[in-house]
Amino acid sequence: MKQDYEYIVLGLGGLGSGAAYWLSRRAGREVLGLEQFEIGHVRGGSQDHSRIIRLSYHTPEYVRLSKQAYAAWAVLEEEADENLIVKTGGLDLWPAVSAIPSEDYTRSMQACDVPFEHLDAAEIMRRWPQFRLTEDIYALYQAESGIAPAARCNAAHQQIARANGATLLDNTPISAVRPLNGEVEVVAGGTTYRCRKLVIAAGAWTNNILAHFPSHSQGGVGGGSAFKLPLTVTQEQVTYFATPHLADFAPERFPIWIWMDEPCFYGFPVYGEPATKTAQDVGGEEVTAETRSFEPNPANAQRVEHFLQKYIPTAFGPVLYTKTCLYTMPPDRDFVIDTIPGYDNCSVAVGAGHAFKFASLLGKILSELAIDGRSESNLEPFKIDRPILQMENPPKSFMV
Repeated sequence: MKQDYEYIVLGLGGLGSGAAYWLSRRAGREVLGLEQFEIGHVRGGSQDHSRIIRLSYHTPEYVRLSKQAYAAWAVLEEEADENLIVKTGGLDLWPAVSAIPSEDYTRSMQACDVPFEHLDAAEIMRRWPQFRLTEDIYALYQAESGIAPAARCNAAHQQIARANGATLLDNTPISAVRPLNGEVEVVAGGTTYRCRKLVIAAGAWTNNILAHFPSHSQGGVGGGSAFKLPLTVTQEQVTYFATPHLADFAPERFPIWIWMDEPCFYGFPVYGEPATKTAQDVGGEEVTAETRSFEPNPANAQRVEHFLQKYIPTAFGPVLYTKTCLYTMPPDRDFVIDTIPGYDNCSVAVGAGHAFKFASLLGKILSELAIDGRSESNLEPFKIDRPILQMENPPKSFMV
């Protein structure tokens, strides 16, 4: 079997599968993707039926990226001959006093010429009588929001990458990564592979891979020993509720929604299961990839159920099931998309627990960094050496 490649991607979840796909469009059989577990596993954060996609974001940089994300998904849809993105419209809901400023969203969308509507509680309930809101609640509605079907998107990325000649291997854990004379050796599943450019998209296992890179800094990140990012990993969960009112929550009748406060909740219409789906954002406990469990947190579940019964009561029903996943977040909850300092041929991406909507775009960006050494997208906010990532105990702010 071929062991020398131009490009190797470590991790084949959402971002890694996207990177393998976009690399394969230009490099074909010179692309190798390695996944430590089975492809499609549920140990990380990239599977399940649905993720929110939206143009509504808190900074202009993210809104611009969101526009590019829709374009990247459209390329994949055309090549896969498959409709993936489901547009439902989206509501960002605010109580009168909120931990998340609505002005950040309105200014960001206005700066990027994204149209939206400002709705009061009465208008929200007129359009979607499934809601039960007090008069102090208002919302921003953006018509392009909807669902990115995670598992189907990953499968499409992988299918076309293979069709383009890429090799994707699963159940191939990484035991060593060795930067060597301008190339990189990767020992995986007992075989040594070599590449010219390496892409790391390892999610909660990111620092496990970065530990193979001696830090070139003096007293900076890694303290001059192994390179390490200040990442927080949490175990999150989503719950599917078997509402008896399925027709009222069909994607053409009900939008995706986000409750813009702390705690923050979000939810979906019926998609992928005969049930609605609701979760709390960053509602889980801090874990590691090795110590996490797959058991739902009862307190988290109780908060979600209470919210749903209060504000969208007919979306509630018997629990079909609850599924856990991992968030891997820098302290500012901004992405990391950059080359590793001192290793310009090695790129890393960390999705910060809100990246799936960008998965194809970030895959494209990673392919540009690997092949061209630069990207057309503005990556300045996502630098690996930004000040907060060099602090020993950085303050954490996970609200977006």
